[in-house]
Amino acid sequence: MSDGMKNQVTMVNAQPPGHGEPDADWLAMPLGTYLVEQEQRFFDAAVVDLFGYNALQIGLPQVDLLRASRMTLRERVAPIAPAGLRADYTALPIAPNVVDLVVLPHVLEFSLHPHQILREVERILMPDGHLLISGLNPWSLWGIRRTLAGGGGAFPWKGEYISLLQLKDWLTLLGFEVTAGRMACYAPPFAQRKWLHRGGFMEAAGNRWWPFAGGVYFLQAVKRVVGMRVILPRWSENRRAKPSLAVVPRRVRQPEGAAAREAAPQPHPPPHLLSN
Repeated sequence: MSDGMKNQVTMVNAQPPGHGEPDADWLAMPLGTYLVEQEQRFFDAAVVDLFGYNALQIGLPQVDLLRASRMTLRERVAPIAPAGLRADYTALPIAPNVVDLVVLPHVLEFSLHPHQILREVERILMPDGHLLISGLNPWSLWGIRRTLAGGGGAFPWKGEYISLLQLKDWLTLLGFEVTAGRMACYAPPFAQRKWLHRGGFMEAAGNRWWPFAGGVYFLQAVKRVVGMRVILPRWSENRRAKPSLAVVPRRVRQPEGAAAREAAPQPHPPPHLLSN
């Protein structure tokens, strides 16, 4: 990584906290612990086989979702502590095309400008760079719980949940190719630990019986850049003479009578005809 990138990561860009940021108190609750365990399991398995030099986790700074990554630089970005780089998600102080991996946990559904955040992620990612996204599924028991809460209250019931199909459309418009995805958190979002434990059987059966109804979805995408190839004229072939038929001289044999007549002496006209 360049020195400029290192300096940008270590700087402190003071920004007001974005709305919907989860706090440590909610993450320590039974439902928050359940969510973090499911997400940690997915991200650990996903990032371990992705190689490069620079990895950024944008959002959820209280949890290290890059702990299994083998990349040299692993940094968390958020407008609140304990992020190493405190910055606004819609204006990241990072040069274009320098990041190999971006992890985006629960940022889009709690942002006022999700499209701009995705554009910033596309800008800083290198060609063929990887993007991992986690989001809350509106077509799930978690989405029903949010609807009953009226879209307000504490995290995670406030914010605008984004459907999986809508997010895929956004990524496609930005030139991303979705390469993998899965669901998790099939148990109802109970606040008590004992009820979450009793609903654990739904976690095991969810992928088989209702794979679309997980409370959380995960997407893995790759930034694709269309290459351009300049077609040059083939000067050497144009200058080279094209093959063609050659004229070969050939002696034509005359008949014997014609040859004899040509060899015989020609008679001269009488002298009186030559005089005036």
